[in-house]
Amino acid sequence: MPVASKSTTGTPRLRVPKTSTASDKRLAKESAGSESLRPEHAISAAERIEAWSGDPNFMTSLARGIAVIRAFTQQKRRLTISQLSQRTGIPRAAVRRCLYTLAQLGYVKADEGKDFMLSPRILSLGHAYLSSTPLSSTAQPLLDRVSDNLHEASSIALLEGDDILYVARSSTNRRIMSVDLGIGTRLPAYCTSMGRVLLAYLPPAEQDAYLARVKMVQHTPRTIPTPDKLRRELDGIRRAGYAIVDQELEIGLRSIAVPVRDQAGAVVAAINIGTHASRVTLAEMEKTFLPELEAAANELGSLLMA
Repeated sequence: MPVASKSTTGTPRLRVPKTSTASDKRLAKESAGSESLRPEHAISAAERIEAWSGDPNFMTSLARGIAVIRAFTQQKRRLTISQLSQRTGIPRAAVRRCLYTLAQLGYVKADEGKDFMLSPRILSLGHAYLSSTPLSSTAQPLLDRVSDNLHEASSIALLEGDDILYVARSSTNRRIMSVDLGIGTRLPAYCTSMGRVLLAYLPPAEQDAYLARVKMVQHTPRTIPTPDKLRRELDGIRRAGYAIVDQELEIGLRSIAVPVRDQAGAVVAAINIGTHASRVTLAEMEKTFLPELEAAANELGSLLMA
């Protein structure tokens, strides 16, 4: 869960804890049998939970329940007990107990067969965060303005683990991806414009750790394929102050992003505009979209300071 910490000036600063913990890294090294880390996504939920087994304050049953919830995705909205067990690494009997508890509390429902799905009540878990963080609530009018001015979708995301997490979005009737994007959507950081902005401004040690563990899937022929090439790209983004990603996640999808900074100058989020490559050229993105994004990011930063 995102938490607020104190900045050097005493003002609360939004911060998202990293999901790659020391336990993850220790576990990855032991499993791999070498100095290199396994990709974060190669470690199952059950392995992550087991890494905390020696902590008397750690609630294994709660962690398993959360892992079962997180196993549902937009592509996998209906899952059986066996499928959930395979996706999480948690034994079937434990998955069944988690589902029973979640169903009794109203967060999961089952059809007449063996499939389970999340219920609308699950939204209440995220609503408490979205309604309390100034970033999401303050950003929405700015995103709406950007989208209205440019007639394209605009979003804000945070870096959460090795993915970006959408926390605010203003969409249009123009669909630009094969999957719907919305609040709570997660996408890989290495091949998205917001992800690259956030990675570019990581402290050197954190960026090195990310590049050492990331599993880079080549989604299209344009996707940057190696950590070394990605590192050079991140260096250029840091110098330029913005990132453009051209059809690396999906053919036809083109986006540009800039950082959102807190009062101490630290990058706490990224804001982007996404479009279809057939509608907007790269030159037009830099000439027209970039100034609009930079103005919105600066205004959002000033509002977060208040």
